[in-house]
Amino acid sequence: MMNHVLKCHDIVKTDFVRGENCSLYDSRGKRFVDLESGIWCTVLGHSHPRLNRVMQQQIEKLVHLGTRYPNNLVEEAAIAVLDIVGIEPGKCVFLSSGSEAVEFAVQIARRVIEKPLLLTFSNSYLAAYGSAGRKSNNEWCLFDWAMVANHEHMDEMSSIPFEKISAFVFEPGGSGSGFVKFPPKQIVQRIALRIKQAGGLIIANEVTTGMGRTGKWFGFQHYDIQPDIVALGKGLGNGYPVSAVAMRLEIAEKLEDCGFRYAQSHQNDPLGSSIAKEVIATMREENWIERGNRVGTSLLQGLKRLEEKYAVVKEVRGRGVLLGIELRSNEHLSVEGLYHALLEEGFLVGYYPAGNVLRLDPSLTIEEEDVLRFLDCLNLILENKEKNRPLLENGI
Repeated sequence: MMNHVLKCHDIVKTDFVRGENCSLYDSRGKRFVDLESGIWCTVLGHSHPRLNRVMQQQIEKLVHLGTRYPNNLVEEAAIAVLDIVGIEPGKCVFLSSGSEAVEFAVQIARRVIEKPLLLTFSNSYLAAYGSAGRKSNNEWCLFDWAMVANHEHMDEMSSIPFEKISAFVFEPGGSGSGFVKFPPKQIVQRIALRIKQAGGLIIANEVTTGMGRTGKWFGFQHYDIQPDIVALGKGLGNGYPVSAVAMRLEIAEKLEDCGFRYAQSHQNDPLGSSIAKEVIATMREENWIERGNRVGTSLLQGLKRLEEKYAVVKEVRGRGVLLGIELRSNEHLSVEGLYHALLEEGFLVGYYPAGNVLRLDPSLTIEEEDVLRFLDCLNLILENKEKNRPLLENGI
């Protein structure tokens, strides 16, 4: 029971006690395959031995410092982050959450460019709070890329007041909103070009799409654009709460020259910095992005076969290990029902009733055997539904 825990969302299960790679074990020893990476965080799996070792070593040395006393670990982690995002020269700050990183990036743009509006796609999820969370009409211009996706209404882009926009905040995949929809490359490039021509900035929100999730280091790399500012979170700490904002040197120097001040309790902490640095090093040295992309492609192909086989599956889409399964409206099978059927069989997935979407975000390190087991289980559930049998043998 969770009688003393505030319920901000549905609580389904409360007895997980151990994790190893993509496996979670409950108090009875039952194994579950985590196809959500916690909440899209553990890109290298739960309890990664190399990361655990670094955490233990750093805990015994130094966990926290005041904001006036960052040590060399922060500098080393910043160099690593700037390198993978392709911003050199540049500067970096380490924070505690993806929401904080995106909101920080938004406030940077407002301070540096001094234009009244920011632009983002209407299906973007940017933050849990602040201007980026509210996206109010007096601060934000929301653009529905689906209106021009077929190039039939390209003139709709003329409604964007580019001259008033300080930054385009680009989330490469409608990822945070759960729908896993990827905007067309031509539209993104055209908007980015117009923003730059008008003197604005490009901010990439890579909290959910970064750190190898889409088969590249970052989602923006699928669009051949280079952001001025990149917000990172989730996978950067592999489950530990650390985020980062990387920016071009020119932007950083403008902030510093104008007297910009920002401080929070865990800014540039040595523990978070050491973990971020080690996550990057592990991904590089062990080629996890390439390996994860291969497994993700195999999983996508398996799901596409189910799309062809079952009418209830409307569309399967994905990049790397970020995948979505959209169902057709059906009185006999909802995404919530499918979620619970999979949970009963030991698979954790995400589901979004608003879009009728089942979402998969497995770690880059997921075993191919678990991918095949999942596809077999999903196939059985859909087959039973089509033949009007109970979804599973136990009647769930």
